[in-house]
Amino acid sequence: MTNVQRGLAELVGTFWLVFGGCGSAVLAAAFPEVGIGLLGVSLAFGLTVLTMAYSIGHISGCHLNPAVTFGLWAGGRFAGKDIPLYVIAQVIGAAIAAWLLYCIASGAPGGYDLAGGLASNGFGEHSPGKFSLQSALAIEVVLTFMFVLIIMGSTDSRAPAGFAPIAIGLALTLIHLISIPVTNTSVNPARSTGPALVVGGWAIQQLWLFWAAPIVGGVLGGIFYKALGAEGAKRPPVEGEPLP
Repeated sequence: MTNVQRGLAELVGTFWLVFGGCGSAVLAAAFPEVGIGLLGVSLAFGLTVLTMAYSIGHISGCHLNPAVTFGLWAGGRFAGKDIPLYVIAQVIGAAIAAWLLYCIASGAPGGYDLAGGLASNGFGEHSPGKFSLQSALAIEVVLTFMFVLIIMGSTDSRAPAGFAPIAIGLALTLIHLISIPVTNTSVNPARSTGPALVVGGWAIQQLWLFWAAPIVGGVLGGIFYKALGAEGAKRPPVEGEPLP
């Protein structure tokens, strides 16, 4: 695959993650009487990754997340020279999705008040549960660590072929079930950046944490999995499975 194809795949995949995941939170989570709630939003984020992994995993590896890109690099699975291409594509895809979501949400009666946050991530008074900066930092590092660990393990050459997207999608669902009350769940700097660019103000001011913590957690996860032991012989990727 060419770099253009891989970059476009990451852009579209990250667009789908933010549009599907944040869209479920903004448009459907509290819809009168039949809202999908936190469980539905968590599942929506997991489904976006699962569906994209089967769709573009064989093109770009379906990172959709700068923390995953850095984590795979730290784990020896990704070339450092390709990090800027992936991260830029991911952020652009997230920004387009957030802008389009805001345009759609603004079409509701009374429009959309950006004070609602557009599913932005935050801590302190901007945390759904008013959790502190320290709590937000800890949970974002730990959950991104585990997410990258699961990604590397499920795409290991010794793991059952073809099931990685399911494990990764379920992992992201579980991560959201744990942490939506704390930070609205990031574990993904691009996902945080898209809504923050639209909301501005406090969302931009707190964005640093949702870059720093997930990347630290992702890098630690990659290093840890690599330290668990050498992998077996590489096998050709199965269609739909994220590339090592």
